[in-house]
Amino acid sequence: MKKFIFLFLILTSIGASAQYNWDYGIRMGAANYLGDIGGKELTRRDFVWDMHLLSTRYAGGIYGRYKFSKRFAVSANSDFIRITDADRLTTNPARRGRNLNFRNDIIEFGLRAELTIWYDNDVGNKGYYNPDFKLYLIGGVSGYYHNPQGQIFSNGELQYGGQWFDLRPWMTEGQESPYSQFGIAIPAGMGFYFTFNKEWRVGFEFLWRTTFTDYLDDISTSFNLPNSEDPLAQEFYSQSYQGLINEINANSPADAADISINDFRYYDPEQRSKRGDPTNNDSFLTAQLTVGKVIRGRSNFYKSKYSYLKNRAGVRRSKAKF
Repeated sequence: MKKFIFLFLILTSIGASAQYNWDYGIRMGAANYLGDIGGKELTRRDFVWDMHLLSTRYAGGIYGRYKFSKRFAVSANSDFIRITDADRLTTNPARRGRNLNFRNDIIEFGLRAELTIWYDNDVGNKGYYNPDFKLYLIGGVSGYYHNPQGQIFSNGELQYGGQWFDLRPWMTEGQESPYSQFGIAIPAGMGFYFTFNKEWRVGFEFLWRTTFTDYLDDISTSFNLPNSEDPLAQEFYSQSYQGLINEINANSPADAADISINDFRYYDPEQRSKRGDPTNNDSFLTAQLTVGKVIRGRSNFYKSKYSYLKNRAGVRRSKAKF
């Protein structure tokens, strides 16, 4: 009898974990990016030091997750992410004088692995396993669609009622063909969640996406005449103006070299002025709250032994522990 009870407890514990392998939910939060627009008075810096917090926008999506074990899970996601920035937010003379701007709406589909590095099955030591907590690392791959847009300014004044124009068709750096709107990213980061009442999961995730494009902001190489017949392309590719140049030079330190309006235009085919930095690809990040629901199914052990009771009235259905 004791052996039977011991075997029953083992099978029940296995079935218990099987009942909570799936969860799904939504996530909402903030997004920003690292690229050719950003920073303060210094030149380009890596990671968050080159980001403008005022340019933070939103990110939201859905996810589904399958837990293979206590420490390993995989999940799939679909997210809508908006990133944006503008040179007018920086005090770096070269970037400020360029005076460009963009926004980009990104649609992402991803698949990633989650490795739990610390967990507590009984937060607060209450004795009934509610809530529990997990901290995990994230790594994976995603595919995305993006569409950079920009606004046109003339002498610092916003034109065309603030309308946003698609930048890719204009080929603003004189490209022979437009860059792709589809790309691959490598998401990596960290997250955690609490599980309440063995049913709801509330957590937080931070994800950094490394991409293989330098055109999330439509800026990469040097100034060139746009390869487009649209007159609006001519207005956008360089939005620097003499009044801005004079202001920057007047406020620069005495030992700083003055900048010229020609530094931000295409005027010499043999010596093109720098518009961006093609040696560093763009990347973007999200910080999101997650709210999910655990799928509470029957274990394989329960189904194989007691499925005949499913339609019997008056039979009490027990729930396995989480």
